[in-house]
Amino acid sequence: MGLIKKTAKQILWIIILTGFMTVNALANDGDLQVVPHVDLARYQGNWYEIASFPQSFQKGCVATIANYSIRPDGDVDVVNTCRDKTFDGKIRTAKGKAWVTDPETNAKLRVRFFWPFSGKYWIIELGTDYDYAVIGHPDRDYLWILSRTPHMDQKLYDNLLAKISAKGFDLSKLKITPQP
Repeated sequence: MGLIKKTAKQILWIIILTGFMTVNALANDGDLQVVPHVDLARYQGNWYEIASFPQSFQKGCVATIANYSIRPDGDVDVVNTCRDKTFDGKIRTAKGKAWVTDPETNAKLRVRFFWPFSGKYWIIELGTDYDYAVIGHPDRDYLWILSRTPHMDQKLYDNLLAKISAKGFDLSKLKITPQP
């Protein structure tokens, strides 16, 4: 009888913890603010990665560029390219697809490079002239600072860092992406 009681308690704790993690995950989604609206036609084109939280799939990448283009079905083709280790290194390419999950703002998307896996791509800062963008994840474990040019004005970059920090991102994880 003691074993059944112990197992029942363990199952109850698992249910409670799972419920807590689900509620916590939903709460995290709600507390990261995105920009009020994104015009996807203006957003498409080349974006240079200025800095990011390093990810295993980008290991060794320099001169990283993301290109977005609207598909006939309204979704977005995503083509990420980088050079392997040096500016003269082999070109690496990853092709994916993104789709809007919040049509009210167009600022929340999901991106898929490998079916069935997809990730949240939230536009949390965007220049009024679409000259820079900051992409984050509600769990704050992914972050990219993008620019239409390979280099960003230091004052603008510092201003973005202050905004990103205020949103709860750990800036100690941020690494500059080498661009030629």
